[in-house]
Amino acid sequence: MEQSRRNGVSRRGLIRGGLLAVAASGVAVVGLAGPANAAVVNLGLDKQGAKRIQRWILTMYGYKGAIDGVLGTNSWKAIQRWLAKWPSQPRPYKGAIDGIVGPKTIASLQANLKKFEGYKGAIDGIAGPGTKAAFWRKAYSNPPV
Repeated sequence: MEQSRRNGVSRRGLIRGGLLAVAASGVAVVGLAGPANAAVVNLGLDKQGAKRIQRWILTMYGYKGAIDGVLGTNSWKAIQRWLAKWPSQPRPYKGAIDGIVGPKTIASLQANLKKFEGYKGAIDGIAGPGTKAAFWRKAYSNPPV
């Protein structure tokens, strides 16, 4: 059994053919393989940060799920609606509102994070450490709702 770990993620923790992994903390993170259609993609947020995002999208973008700190399909559908409709969005999301955290969703999120949260990386649709750090800042930049 290979025990190679990088940033708390073992290779055995990767979902076969996908991009979702579960870190040692139990928080789902995104790698580079392709769209994640698994249930949870917190993009490096802890439960409190994910709850803050859920409360925010509840008030503005039709999130109807539990405030549980788990960014699942319904959370990402609301995030996609926000990325598609927000008037100041620098690169509106143009994909299906399907809750799948694929390259189009990540690229639109990166454009927003670049404009408002200090993201300095490429708008490439890959959720690397810079994207996750900026998403963390987004979650914690506003007072909790």
